[in-house]
Amino acid sequence: MTYQEVSSFSQSWGLVFLVTMFVIAVVYALWPSNKEKFDDAAKSLLDED
Repeated sequence: MTYQEVSSFSQSWGLVFLVTMFVIAVVYALWPSNKEKFDDAAKSLLDED
């Protein structure tokens, strides 16, 4: 394997990996059952005063 082949392979699969992780993060953040957790976390910052 040459450097060019390894570089091309890692760029392609790195992009696929990062896009997949982004999609998973967005789905997790927008999943309906997580709404209560995120609302509680947002309110807890204001309740500590």
